[in-house]
Formats: sequence, C-alpha cells, structure tokens
Amino acid sequence: MLLRMKLGLQFGYWTALPRPARELVAAATSAEDLGFDSIWTGESWSSDAFSPLAAVAAATSKVKLCTGIAQISARTPTAMAMHAMTLDGLSEGRVCLGIGVSGPQVVEGWYGRPFSKPLARTREYIQIVRDAIARAEPVTSDGEHYPLPYRGEGALGLGKPLKMITHPLRNEIPIFLGAEGPKNVALAAEIADGWVPLYYSPYRTDVYEANLDGVKPGFEIAVNVFVNVNDDVSEALWPVKATLGFYIGGMGAKTKNFHTELMARMGFEEEAHRIQDLFFEGKRDEAILAVPDAFADEISLVGPKERIAERLDAWRATPVTTMLIGGSDEATMRLLADLTR
Repeated sequence: MLLRMKLGLQFGYWTALPRPARELVAAATSAEDLGFDSIWTGESWSSDAFSPLAAVAAATSKVKLCTGIAQISARTPTAMAMHAMTLDGLSEGRVCLGIGVSGPQVVEGWYGRPFSKPLARTREYIQIVRDAIARAEPVTSDGEHYPLPYRGEGALGLGKPLKMITHPLRNEIPIFLGAEGPKNVALAAEIADGWVPLYYSPYRTDVYEANLDGVKPGFEIAVNVFVNVNDDVSEALWPVKATLGFYIGGMGAKTKNFHTELMARMGFEEEAHRIQDLFFEGKRDEAILAVPDAFADEISLVGPKERIAERLDAWRATPVTTMLIGGSDEATMRLLADLTR
C-alpha cells in the first residue's frame, strides 16, 4: 500500500484559449510551493508538449517537468531526444519524457505517417531515444521503422552515424509510456520507466494486473484524475462525462477507438458502444448523458471534501505512484496537497 501518493499538476492541452506564460508560471510555482512532484503537458493536433514546460522551467527549481504525452509520430526519435535533452539541461535535470503512439486518425490524418505495427515502432523508437541521450557512440539502427543512417528510397547514400553534439546533462532521462491496450501496457512494463494510463479505476485494478507483471523496482504509474469539489455529486460528474462522451464517442474511428475498447474492458462494454453509436449519429448531448455515473465516478474524485478524502483511500491501495490533477485551481491543489501529505 502506498502511504503517500505524489501529486502532479496536469496543464493538458494549450488549445482553444491559449494561456500566456505568466499564467502557467503562476500555476507551476503554486504547485511547487504546495509540494507537488511534477508538472505535465498534453499534445494532440494543436499545441506541442515541450514549449509550455520550457516556459515554466526558469521559474521553478524542484518540480519535475513531464510530457504527458508527446506523440512519437510528431518527431523522429532523434528529434525527440534533442527536445528532451534541451529541456533537461534548461531545467537542471528535471525532465520525464512521456511518449505515446496516439491513434490512427491522428497519426495518419495529421502527421501523415503510417500507424501499422505500433508496438514494434514504439520499441524501436524508445531504443533510439535512449541511445541518442546516452551518447556512448554514434547512433545507428537496423530497425524497420527508423533506420539510421537512412538508406531507403530517395536516399543519396551520404548519411553517416552521428553522435549528439551537446553533452546531455544526464545520460538517462526517465521515459514514461502512455498506453491503453493490454499489449501496449505490457510493453510499458517491459521497457519504460513508467506508465501513463488514460482511464484507471482503483476499484478495478485487475483490468491491468496481468499486463504489469514483473515490472522493475521503481516503476512509476502516473494517472490523470479529475477532481471537482462540489456538494452535488451528479453536478460534479458532468465535466467528466462530457470529456468521456467525446473521447469514447468520437476520439477515433467507429471501427478502431482505443478509448471505447478500454471502457469495454473495464466492465462497461454495452454502455461504451452505446455512447459511440450516439456520437456517430450526431447526438452528442445524448452520448454524454449515456456515460454511466458509476464509470465517471470511479476514475475521478468528486463531491464534498469529506467524500474525496474517503475515496482517496482506494487510490492509496493501488500501484499508482502519482495522481495528476487537471487545471490550476489553487484551492483544489491545496486540498489534495493536504489530503495526501
């Protein structure tokens, strides 16, 4: 049982209403003062995951700076290593690199890259990132997806193995893998330093148990948990259900939506497909209403302060090491800091 769960502040996406750096800095410094362990950023087909962390690096000194999740199709593995190395140096060794494959709609529709063989692609990618940061020798790869030097179609044949010019502050940077499917979760347990689930219920730890078998000591699990202090639990759950309705209903193709598949594996198969059907019929409000309160409640912390404090006990009994709190409301951050101290 984990006696003290670490806290992370999740900035998420810098999207429809871009926030100036001073707001991010204010939230980050408050989190650091309250004893938060980390700051996290998101990435979709909008803002990148690294720039907001660079903005707060100079204003903080202890809190870890983590991408959650930087998409591997957005950058070659050596470019990802360059980003991580640069931010790690700027922050004096506080970077955790969270990466993930995203989904076929984003990978092929936005980045123009193939989604095939995501497990093999991820394994190859992580190895190259580690080799580049380790800087032990010029980086080469015989892999199918990221061959180095490149010798494929259109190559001039002039490429040669290179070693990063800059000496990284650290030769190893922790890598977290965002993963939903059973095989991808097992891959995270095998080759990564940590795992970032999308949905995690402290009441259904068996969903992932077999896939996390044999993780190495120190393996981290960082989970996004929506927190909403409100005497009306149903009202507090509404933002959770709105997000779930969008992700489960439309964040993926009808025939391939990892979020829908995960909800089904978590015991809500009929409800998951009902949400998706309604969303694709254009009935988005009905899709949100179809999200079961029970599912939304299990993966979040909502209600009066006393209820949140009580339900934290279930989280403490899980392998989760860090709870990521969305937004930057200082009262909520202070409450969680007090409850987990």
